[in-house]
Amino acid sequence: MRLEKCWFCSSTVYPGHGIQFVRNDAKIFRFCRSKCHKNFKMKRNPRKVKWTKAYRRLHGKDMTQDSTFEFERKRNRPERYDRNVTENTLKAIKKIDKIRVDREERHITKRMKGKKAKEQREATKELEQSIHMVKAPSVLVKEPSLTLPTKVKVSQKQSQENRMEE
Repeated sequence: MRLEKCWFCSSTVYPGHGIQFVRNDAKIFRFCRSKCHKNFKMKRNPRKVKWTKAYRRLHGKDMTQDSTFEFERKRNRPERYDRNVTENTLKAIKKIDKIRVDREERHITKRMKGKKAKEQREATKELEQSIHMVKAPSVLVKEPSLTLPTKVKVSQKQSQENRMEE
C-alpha cells in the first residue's frame, strides 16, 4: 500500500482517494481533495495559502528541521522482506512517532511562551486608556475604588489570623 503526499497541502493521500493530474510533460500531481485541486488550477502558490504545510513551515508555525522527517521520505528502492527487520522497524516507528510528538509539543510551547503575559499587558494597557468609557470621570474621582486595582501586599500576620478564624 503506497501512501502519497498531496502536491498542494502535503497531507497524506490514501489509495483510492483524491485526484491525480498528469501534465503534458508527464509530471504527476496528486491532490488529497478537490479543494487542493481547485487551488492548483487557480495557480495559487501553496506557500502563500495559510492552511498548507508549506505556509506553516515557511512562517515558523511548524518544525522544519527534524531528524524524524528523514523517515517520511519517499523511497522507490524495493527491499527484501525479512521478518526480524520488519519487526524492528515497526518498533522503531512507534518510538519515532513518540519522539516527533514530544518535539512538536516543545516547539509549540516555545512559540507560545510569552503570549499569555503579552495578552495581559495589552489588556491592562487598553483598560488604562479607555477606563473613561467604563465609568464617567466624575464618578472615578468620587469613588477611588472604581479605578484600576493596585497591587496590595498582605502581611503574613493577617493571613494567619484569617486561617485561625476559619
